[in-house]
Amino acid sequence: VQLQASGGGLVQAGGSLRLSCVASGRTFAIYSGGWFRRAPGKEREFLAAIAYRDGRAYYADSVKGRFTISRDKVKNTMYLQMDSLKPEDTAVYSCASARTYTNALREQWPYDVWGQGTLVTVSS
Repeated sequence: VQLQASGGGLVQAGGSLRLSCVASGRTFAIYSGGWFRRAPGKEREFLAAIAYRDGRAYYADSVKGRFTISRDKVKNTMYLQMDSLKPEDTAVYSCASARTYTNALREQWPYDVWGQGTLVTVSS
């Protein structure tokens, strides 16, 4: 499996962006997908995940109600719709996929494939 993330950019506070993550290769083996971010000087942070089998979504408290994760099965693409963006959302955003059946999708260990990051900058 390979993942290609895109959609980052510069946006003003209160604005919106939609990130995309296209999967290729053995996509039938993917159990779930997730989005993470890493701000300068900080640890990688979980944002959202979606279980491919039933579409159940998981969110970090910091983005719940502002970010929405979704998936287009036909396009093998996962999205992260980000609304009401804040300057503290500035970070490099990465998508990841997991082949392990687990409910621990807020953790990093299930994810064995990571896409390259895409930079999101939110200006005040």
